[in-house]
Amino acid sequence: MAVDYAVIVLYLAGMLAMGWWGMRRATSKSDFLVAGRRLGPVMYSGTMAAIVLGGASTIGGVGLGYQYGLSGAWMVFTIGLGLLGLSVFFSARIARLRVYTVSEMLDLRYGGAAGIISGVVMWAYTLMLAVTSTIAYATIFDVLFGMDRTPAIILGGAIVVAYSTLGGMWSITLTDMVQFVVKTIGVLLLLLPLAIVKAGGFAQLEARLPDDYFAPLGIGGQTVFTYVLIYSFGMLIGQDIWQRVFTARSDKVARLGGTVAGTYCLVYAVAGAAIGTAAKVLYPHLGSPDDAFATIVKDALPVGVRGLVLAAALSAVMSTSSGALIACATVANNDIWARVRRGTGRRSGRPEAPDRRSPEAAGPHDEVRGNRLFILLMGVAVIVIAGALNNVVEALTLAYNVLVGGLLVPILGGLLWKRGNAAGALAAVVVGGLTVVGLMVALGVLANEPIYYGLLASLVAYVAVSLATRPTDAAVLAAWRERLSPRPAAVTGAPGPSGD
Repeated sequence: MAVDYAVIVLYLAGMLAMGWWGMRRATSKSDFLVAGRRLGPVMYSGTMAAIVLGGASTIGGVGLGYQYGLSGAWMVFTIGLGLLGLSVFFSARIARLRVYTVSEMLDLRYGGAAGIISGVVMWAYTLMLAVTSTIAYATIFDVLFGMDRTPAIILGGAIVVAYSTLGGMWSITLTDMVQFVVKTIGVLLLLLPLAIVKAGGFAQLEARLPDDYFAPLGIGGQTVFTYVLIYSFGMLIGQDIWQRVFTARSDKVARLGGTVAGTYCLVYAVAGAAIGTAAKVLYPHLGSPDDAFATIVKDALPVGVRGLVLAAALSAVMSTSSGALIACATVANNDIWARVRRGTGRRSGRPEAPDRRSPEAAGPHDEVRGNRLFILLMGVAVIVIAGALNNVVEALTLAYNVLVGGLLVPILGGLLWKRGNAAGALAAVVVGGLTVVGLMVALGVLANEPIYYGLLASLVAYVAVSLATRPTDAAVLAAWRERLSPRPAAVTGAPGPSGD
């Protein structure tokens, strides 16, 4: 596997080089956290697709195909549907807000009351997302080098932390574009056709597998519904996704580029399930469905191609891991630590205006230095937690359930319902989050009921409390509507040198 090893090593070295180059571009807070809000449609589409299609979508998607057949595509398919919904219905308004975090959006809409709690919830979600992505390095480096779990997590995590810390969103954008190209070539153009041919073609798949493997709802209708609630709605409100929307140079780029990325996700979902279905024919008795990806790559692909496809899997994990890491650090610094420093009282409703006691007041280099420090600290924490954590599925399910159960209603309510107010938003976050956590303790983390009842409780609390209390202050709503109004091109941002 010397050639395959060389491909992987060159790829990892390239990621670090991209981080070093991105460091020269990140000269302000806007550059470091949202790539200067200058991405054009090509780079925006590629980086958005890269962050949402991680290790779970690649290794896990193939595993679901191995276990359930073509209906195993539903998990990744619902991710694509969520991204399409975000892009078509909400991305333009989100981009116009010109904030850095979801909690800053809630501050603008409601006047600041729910910000600190929503920041803690979002931080916990992004932290767990980064942890679960980092754990996936253990599987890949074990296949590549026979490396033990802990060294693999440290190696993979250290590379991501290094290039993310150096250049922030610029480095992550550049590496994500490379990762998008590698994933497209490795998974869609190489592994998919080779796996189908190796298994004897679609005729052999149909002849050798049960009919359930080709039924649209073979995975179960309730499972699909739960995927929609968790993953489709999770795409609408996750800090890691919103932070990518903030990088678009215009409303049009956010809508069009996100639609392209969402459509790409739908294709990727079907491809992963088809690869897993082919693996079931070739290797019907694997110990775990998640072994299907690594097994078919090792045994079915020629030298060199195998290294590229393994690099594609590594790309999938790294893109999600780096996106979650910068989102976690951004929330920790801007939504939690900054509030602790200046108190948690009512904010001005202008998230980008510097406070004299905040890091922004010290100048652009200090802003970058502070955010870079938080990425480093969060990165170390992620590596430590990943090394100690075993049950990845439960950790990720917990994170998504709390995120969706606590924040979906106040976020979408703020965008869609004028009468919603700060008291209703705070009630929705607390009631929804506590309901989800309580039911997961009582029924199990992987049960479907917590997210069902959590969302219902959050919605009831939001509507009831909003109607029972005073409406949002007129000045706050006026500032909110001003932020949402379309701006001339000179204000929304002109194309930068890397716009496309």
